Amino acid sequence: MAAGPFTVVVAPDGPGQAPEGDVVVRSITAAKAVARTSVRFRDTLVLLDGGTYELDEPLRFDARDGGAHGHTVTWAGAPGERAVLSGGEQVTGWKLHDREKNIWVADVAEGTESRQLYVDGQLAEKTRLRLAEDEDDRGHLTWTERGLVLADDRFGDLGELRNQSDMEIVSLGSFTDRISPVEEIAGDEIRMVQPAWENNNFGYDTLKSPYNRGALYLVNAYEFFDAPDQWYLDSPAGKVYYSAEPGATMAGIDVRLPRLETLAEIGGTRDRPVRGLTFRDLQFSHTTWMRPSSAWGYADQQSGAHVVGRYDPPADYLTTCQDGCPEFEETRNEWWQVPGAVQVSAASDVAFRDNDFDQLGSVALGIGMDPNAHATGVGYGTSDIDVAGNTISDTAGSGIVVGGVQPNAHHPADRRMVNHDVRITDNTITGTGQNYRDSAGVLATYVTRATISHNTLTDLPYDGIDIGWGWGSNDPGGNRYYKEAGLYEYQPVYETPTTFRDNRVSHNLIYDTKNDMHDGGSIYSLSASPGTVIERNYIYDSRETFGMLIDQGSRYMTVRENVILDSSRYIYVNADEEGPEIFNTLDCTFTGNWWTGGNERSPEGPGYNLTWTGNVDLNDVAQEEWPDEAKRVMDEAGARR
Repeated sequence: MAAGPFTVVVAPDGPGQAPEGDVVVRSITAAKAVARTSVRFRDTLVLLDGGTYELDEPLRFDARDGGAHGHTVTWAGAPGERAVLSGGEQVTGWKLHDREKNIWVADVAEGTESRQLYVDGQLAEKTRLRLAEDEDDRGHLTWTERGLVLADDRFGDLGELRNQSDMEIVSLGSFTDRISPVEEIAGDEIRMVQPAWENNNFGYDTLKSPYNRGALYLVNAYEFFDAPDQWYLDSPAGKVYYSAEPGATMAGIDVRLPRLETLAEIGGTRDRPVRGLTFRDLQFSHTTWMRPSSAWGYADQQSGAHVVGRYDPPADYLTTCQDGCPEFEETRNEWWQVPGAVQVSAASDVAFRDNDFDQLGSVALGIGMDPNAHATGVGYGTSDIDVAGNTISDTAGSGIVVGGVQPNAHHPADRRMVNHDVRITDNTITGTGQNYRDSAGVLATYVTRATISHNTLTDLPYDGIDIGWGWGSNDPGGNRYYKEAGLYEYQPVYETPTTFRDNRVSHNLIYDTKNDMHDGGSIYSLSASPGTVIERNYIYDSRETFGMLIDQGSRYMTVRENVILDSSRYIYVNADEEGPEIFNTLDCTFTGNWWTGGNERSPEGPGYNLTWTGNVDLNDVAQEEWPDEAKRVMDEAGARR
């Protein structure tokens, strides 16, 4: 009989030696050292005793920490215990500061920085002042290259506000969610940090000219407290302020202030990838992500991709580059991604099973993203990755992101960079995108043979599942729209296909999406993906937006046997009616879908090759009379555990 795994128990208060040769250690660092040796001879199981492990630095796993000689390493919570890997600190010692507003204060280290505060497991809201209700309520604001000028004194003397450089302008557009830091306020002028202001104000759906929504806020000043469950961090003074419910105290309240940006960094190299590593029954919590507070801000473009760098927009960009311009296209291939709190790259045979990802200040789990989204500096290169049975909730960005957006993601210089055979199954994903509201529950960009199946996704600000990237611009022959926009002044027109192919999105339950954003679909696709199938998903409550958006460049896909209810269009195909060659959204088949709400949008005519067969309108059919197969799709969709 084969021996069981060699077991290493992490027990901060435990003895130094367990019976029968297994080892008890006092720290995670010590457990890693033991596992590096034991895995040479036996499968190794590292069990973390219950409790919260406040990490001083991220856990790093390279090739030495994975499997070896046919053996594997598993990190897990002890049976019946709850082991929390935390990147934050518990804030205690609260004192009443303002009795009238019930504002409490606690001390932290001077210079502490964080963009999140979690109170009894829930994200508190930063203090804010609304400058405009929507895109039509901006007559009292003038945009300049330096910032905003206020036309009147309706907001009082903002120049008297303390810690002005801690403030930022925040606004939600149609598909962008933008953050731009303040430099100072002088008289009637809010002067903004560069280049974040410039980068947020040229391109598409800009801070100045959103396509939809457009409420504008000045965020993060003590003076803005006006409701319960708000917070403010006075970093120079080392003070955290929180407004409790009327009559409530902070007694017995668990408050966590995140410090770390990542919890686990799993990454090898092209020559020595990480292999044979599993994480199960753990909780990953309490991280932040500070780039939006820097001079780069968050110059969002869509789905977490944002501009980082200094560019040269036209001199009159505030008028001439509010709906794209050639100068903006220089940024497109250099967009950065929001990183994961847990990161995996240059790795194979890695699994996450039955974990909780909760209260995280960025993407929960990032797999094979661009190098800028990995602390190891090595991106891509993931294969045979299993993400199964996890619960992901209350995250600032997406729940799961697979793949990158820069050139090596779609046309890799080294075939070992290709992300392939990634399986995302039976996960429950809720309450993601709390701070970066353009974030889908799951985003898979340039991936080969991704399976996204039997997941439940709900309570989302934007899309449920997004696949693909690039708007067809990186597919063979390029995209006419982007040729005219000027993109190919900055990148080649590729002649070979991308790595986005043979993916399967099936049996997912997606509802209560589009709580904030206007654009997109509960399932959304971009670019050519030969062999990809979207099937047997159940979608409803999309806020009367699109059930599915088959966007620019989507080609060679089959969409079949989905149930899509109560959308403005159950499927919207974004192909230009002036000609198929403009967006290259072509060569797709839609068959056997059931729907209520608005019918499909799909251009007709030669060249599109968009085939629609056997799709059934259920608007006038009583639900008890719906086809049995449609009911079966509804019953089978979603996480099975």
